[in-house]
Amino acid sequence: MATSDKETALVELTHIEAQVAELRLRLLASADDVAAMHGARDAGAWIAHTTHTDPQTARADWRLAKALETRTVVAAGMRDGHVSAAQARVITLGLDELPTELAPETVAGAEVTLVGYCDEFGPKDLRRLARRILDVVAPEVADAEEGKKLQDEERHARERATLSLRDLGDGRTRLSGVLPTTVANRLRTYLDAYTSPRKNGGTGGVATGSTTGDGSPTSPTAIPRHRANAHAFEALLELLDPDQLPEHGGDATTVIVALSHEQLLTDLATAIAITGGGANPISAGEARRLACQAAIIPQVYGGDSELLDQGRAKRLFTKPQRKAMKVRDRRCRAEGCTITAAWTEAHHFRPWSQGGRTDLKDAVCFCKQDHLRAHDPSYEMTLLPNGDYRFIKRQ
Repeated sequence: MATSDKETALVELTHIEAQVAELRLRLLASADDVAAMHGARDAGAWIAHTTHTDPQTARADWRLAKALETRTVVAAGMRDGHVSAAQARVITLGLDELPTELAPETVAGAEVTLVGYCDEFGPKDLRRLARRILDVVAPEVADAEEGKKLQDEERHARERATLSLRDLGDGRTRLSGVLPTTVANRLRTYLDAYTSPRKNGGTGGVATGSTTGDGSPTSPTAIPRHRANAHAFEALLELLDPDQLPEHGGDATTVIVALSHEQLLTDLATAIAITGGGANPISAGEARRLACQAAIIPQVYGGDSELLDQGRAKRLFTKPQRKAMKVRDRRCRAEGCTITAAWTEAHHFRPWSQGGRTDLKDAVCFCKQDHLRAHDPSYEMTLLPNGDYRFIKRQ
């Protein structure tokens, strides 16, 4: 076939598919007698069983078939081949969501208008147009109805909101939830604040600066957006100011790390992080990394589980200090990393376990990835003449 013939054939076949779909749906809507003869709940259930198709899809087709019995303009558009089944489903759902007190002629006008849009818009755009169709056919009531619909949706979203955390038993926890859209948009904005500077050429991934095993810089490597969001959510929680959180039993929200004195000084050791969610084991290195950013109360025990010290909450860098660090470092100071200082964490050269102080000369800006590397005992950190730090994998 010539290119122009293929082009014409594909368009015509799409129209024919719409016509065949309308005929099938018209038969399905009138097939209650067939379902009754076979003892099926309805024609959708019968056709799913008989043709071995997905029951959920068959039920959706049956509901659309019944809707088309009253939405005659939509059905006529399918018979003409200009309204696809997907477009018809969106239009019928949109019409069903219109206020029940609207005059019949207003609803009829909305149906005609939406069918007319089918030559220009796909199902996704039609869904948005259907939501605002009253602006076209009944502008005098559109604002009031939209406000009522939004109020109902927001109340429903709050009532159905869920958030659950399930420990997977391998160091990870699955977080599942359904949030009101306004809350989700706020969270997305916060996450974008951490991930947006790392966008990699519009690929949808997030670039993170790093170095090779021998310490030479590499070009930024994109990581999947979903993983970048997870890292950003982690950073968001770690960087929350505990003083601004609600109090628990009279104390601001803190993390209490319980470990022995030997563990405190050992790279490969474990500690116990005690939070509102319970006691969980973490590495001593992770405890030292958290101490750079979070309010940590170290509980150090001797050999007989005697409490040797319960230090005061770690003093974080002040806002003026953080500003000074950003001006001084400008970016993450790991070699080859270009992440701006606004999205970095303050790393202490000497952690609290070794008597470190919260002074500018004892700290540097590192991005989340390089901050983790700085606390990883398998890496050696070397200062370069230009003020950058090179991470070299230990042999």
